[in-house]
Amino acid sequence: MNERIGHIEIFVKDPIRSKKFYTDVLGFELVEVQGDKFVWLKLGEGLVLLRPGKGVERGSMYQNANSAIVIYTDDAAAAFEMYKERGLKIAGHDTGMPVFTDLDGNWFQLVNPADH
Repeated sequence: MNERIGHIEIFVKDPIRSKKFYTDVLGFELVEVQGDKFVWLKLGEGLVLLRPGKGVERGSMYQNANSAIVIYTDDAAAAFEMYKERGLKIAGHDTGMPVFTDLDGNWFQLVNPADH
């Protein structure tokens, strides 16, 4: 048996609108828009599906969120500066690393895995 994670699904109010944040700000690669409703993206080897979801409270602080997506980078400070230049606003820090949300309040953190 060889289990692995196939893809991550992120529920957003409007996947087509959210696509711009993920591609233009975070640098995800657009793979496919399926039926004007589902947006497939790729970052490195990871596949992400933006799909329609209801606006659910995501937690007002990273530490209170039910889940978060951690983006690995070899230079978190430089990556975050690039994201800020593209319009990203920091929402705080967790263990010294910047945290932020997408347009729908889904939480993210930038991490250099070599620093752990």
